[in-house]
Amino acid sequence: MLPLEPVELPVDAVEVGRILDAWGIKGWFKVLPHSASPEALFSSKRWYLQPPDAAYLPKAGPGFLAFKGTVLLAISEAKEHSDTVVAQARDVPDRTAAESLRGARIFVPRSSFPTAQADEYYWVDLIGLDVLNREAVHLGQVKELLSTGPQTVLVLAYEEAGQSLERMIPFVSAYVDAVELAEKRIRVDWQADY
Repeated sequence: MLPLEPVELPVDAVEVGRILDAWGIKGWFKVLPHSASPEALFSSKRWYLQPPDAAYLPKAGPGFLAFKGTVLLAISEAKEHSDTVVAQARDVPDRTAAESLRGARIFVPRSSFPTAQADEYYWVDLIGLDVLNREAVHLGQVKELLSTGPQTVLVLAYEEAGQSLERMIPFVSAYVDAVELAEKRIRVDWQADY
C-alpha cells in the first residue's frame, strides 16, 4: 500500500488526465492528458487522485488501486513522451507502486493553471457559457468543445419545441466576436438557422 494521505478535493479542481500504466521500473507512470496542451499537468506539482470511474474498473487488472477517496500525489517530474505524459512522484518508488495507480483520475486546482495569454481560453472556462449572436438571440449554452484538427468547435445545447438539440459553431475569430468570461457569455456572428 502506498503512503498516500486522504485529502479533500479542492473546490476549483479540474480533471486533467488519467494514469494509464507504469512506465519503466523506477516508479514512473504514463498519463493520458485530457488536453492536447497539457500545461496544467506540468505547472502543478500537486496532483489530486481519485479512483477511476466504473467504466475503467474492469481493465485495471491485478493489484489494482492503492487508495480510496481523494489522495494527494507530490510530483517530482512530469514531461511529454510521444502522445502521452510521463511522471514520477515522491511516494511511488517502483513499477509495482506505479501499476497500483492504473486508471486513477488526475485533478489539478484551476488556480494552479498557467495564466492564459490574451485571446486564449481554457476549455473548462468556456463550458457552461451562454452563446448569443449579434442580434442578442440566445443560441444555447456551451456543453463541450471538440478538437477537429485545424480548429475547435463549440457544441451548444439548446431547447426548441420541447426537444433538446445541439448546435455547433467553429471557435474561430471569423465567427466569435467576444468571449466575456465575467459575464459568462460568448458573442458570435452566427444565425439560429445555420
